[in-house]
Amino acid sequence: MSDVLKDKELDQALKKCPEWEVSEDGKEISRTIEFEEFTEAIDCVNDIAEIAEEAQHHPDFDIRYSKVILRLTTHDEGGVTPADIEMAGRIDNLVD
Repeated sequence: MSDVLKDKELDQALKKCPEWEVSEDGKEISRTIEFEEFTEAIDCVNDIAEIAEEAQHHPDFDIRYSKVILRLTTHDEGGVTPADIEMAGRIDNLVD
């Protein structure tokens, strides 16, 4: 697995993914995406699930009607790794 990113490394990496925020404890990154309709939110989750499955790196999803909250962390490492940043970028490319 990859090493957990240090604070400065994480801040630098997130410059490429400005829609993502670091949690208070620094152990995950998150992004909220809002849609017009519930079905659009679900379609987005399904699209993200496909690329996550391909990469074998899965975000946590929180679906609230037309709002999707994504969280990324590398559970085995106990924090944010380059794999999370890569997945955040892939998600950004999909939804932006």
